[in-house]
Amino acid sequence: MAEEEPRKKIPLVPENLLKKRKAYQALKATQAKQALLEKRKRKGKGLRFKRLESFLIDYQRQQRDRVRIRRLQVKPHALEAPDEHSLAFAVRIRRINGVSHLVQKTIARLRLKKIFSGVFVKVTPVTLKMLRIVEPYVTWGFPNLKSVRELILKRGQAKVKDKTIPLTDNIMIEQHLGKFGVICLEDLIHEIAFSGKYFRMISQFLRPFHLSVARHATKNKVGFVKEMGYPGYRGESINQLIRQLN
Repeated sequence: MAEEEPRKKIPLVPENLLKKRKAYQALKATQAKQALLEKRKRKGKGLRFKRLESFLIDYQRQQRDRVRIRRLQVKPHALEAPDEHSLAFAVRIRRINGVSHLVQKTIARLRLKKIFSGVFVKVTPVTLKMLRIVEPYVTWGFPNLKSVRELILKRGQAKVKDKTIPLTDNIMIEQHLGKFGVICLEDLIHEIAFSGKYFRMISQFLRPFHLSVARHATKNKVGFVKEMGYPGYRGESINQLIRQLN
């Protein structure tokens, strides 16, 4: 008979050490549970206090918005298109804390809910009026074909069933936009750049463009204004801003 292999001895652990390990694990589990509960509590909206000066600033801002919108209604020529263009690109570069309800609603209709986001807009009397309403918080102008192409190729994203999908697959574009005669990325760029017949449906298919801005940019106001410029209409100079932020 073959000799039996000697059994390996399992190192024995003292009982008091095992008890300490078990107690330590139970303590860690309890602490993790308490930390999770505290984190959930902090997620809820706690009681927030606002200084009296903030209410005064919000009121003054809303009052300026009302006066500015009233002047636009009195002066119809202020709503005329500056140039004969069919496509505009709008970028939100200011925060809208405390602005009037009409400005907030117009910002939402333009899909500029996030700062430093941009959208393509077809120039019509209605959209022109919307851009004039939000002009102190948005800069806009007329992009050329090169800017449209660069934006869509680099930052283009589609909205499919409440999901954000990058525009990298022509099959996906054909599935969702084929009924409009758009079967590839080049067709989509052409339809946007020249404000085609189905511009509204295709622009809704695209997500707003999230542009690249340094985190410290808004803290340095002088440098930010020098780099980004002031809000409002800037014509074809919007192409320089697009290349800067793309």
